[in-house]
Amino acid sequence: MFLGSLVLSVLFILAPQVNCGHSKEVLHQKKLPPCRACKTFIDSFKKGIERTAKGKFEGGDTAWEEEKLGSYAKSEIRLTEIQEKLCSDVEEGRDQCYAMHEEHDSVLEDWWFKKQTEEPDLYKYFCIDNIQQCCPENHFGIDCTPCEGYPDNICNNNGKCKGSGTRKGNGKCNCDTGYKNDYCNECSEGYYESYKDEKKLLCSKCHSSCDGVCTKAGATGCTKCNAGWIMDKEKGCLDINECAQPTTPCRVDQFCVNNEGSYRCLSCDRSCHSCTGDGPDMCKKCAEGYILKDNMCIDAEQESRKQHVYITRYLTYLGLCIATCIIFNKNTVLAAIIGIAVAVYISTSEYVLNSHPTPKAEDFAQTLLRTTS
Repeated sequence: MFLGSLVLSVLFILAPQVNCGHSKEVLHQKKLPPCRACKTFIDSFKKGIERTAKGKFEGGDTAWEEEKLGSYAKSEIRLTEIQEKLCSDVEEGRDQCYAMHEEHDSVLEDWWFKKQTEEPDLYKYFCIDNIQQCCPENHFGIDCTPCEGYPDNICNNNGKCKGSGTRKGNGKCNCDTGYKNDYCNECSEGYYESYKDEKKLLCSKCHSSCDGVCTKAGATGCTKCNAGWIMDKEKGCLDINECAQPTTPCRVDQFCVNNEGSYRCLSCDRSCHSCTGDGPDMCKKCAEGYILKDNMCIDAEQESRKQHVYITRYLTYLGLCIATCIIFNKNTVLAAIIGIAVAVYISTSEYVLNSHPTPKAEDFAQTLLRTTS
């Protein structure tokens, strides 16, 4: 029995670590798109360049390296140090990064020893020009074809070229929200032309009262109104106040709150059978077990109990006064002392009850009732 519990405890402790390890393994084995994988590989190599520069001389930028690192900057020793930890900092697609290093190590070495000065951009040399997994920005496909509108008017600056920067895609426009067609040079449904010239088109969203089509900003620009709105010739689409209709759209135990183009039904206070708003003072009719007092629905049982406490309290005061009068006939001095004490007691009691009209005051009255019964 003890051994079984021990085994379960160990498994319970190790389970999160096993799951974490499994998750990392899945990330390492993930297959990235070719261009993204190449970028990941180059990023890891660049981090290695920074790491070796800082680790050797506490520097890091290229100009500083050329001046201070001397022969080490482009040495075989430094390349080896970079390659030893290459891809180890990669989480997503690490296995693919290692495979790329193994397959294209000669290209990397060729750049390191021969091409750094001629082509300082390793990404361009490695990913675009040699292993051909990527394209320059705003180019796509196998032949790195320029996107439509290249260089400064890609998709009318209202979208992105599909496959841009990769050897994939068809170069068609993937329009931003609010734009449509092959070149993103028209406004889509629910938008209108707020600005247009030979080079620029700006589409803005229609007012919420419009049913998909509008010609300008605001409710007056609508050609048709959404549900919950009504068309006015001069003011455009106006909100319909559903709560002002002869028949309320809400249940009897709810009250209606109007919103633009719609409404909400909120529950009445629990003391209300029906109401016009939130709170016990907004009841049209009290719920069962509640009564109307001072235009507010209150708990009937609690009110009855409170009345009983009030009667008991005043009877107690009356009894104390009568007792004082009886004692007065026998001993004037004693009666005077007791009278003063009774007066102080009554004044203090009423002050406390009036200053704290809360359940605490009821508790005080209940205590008074118990002590005098």
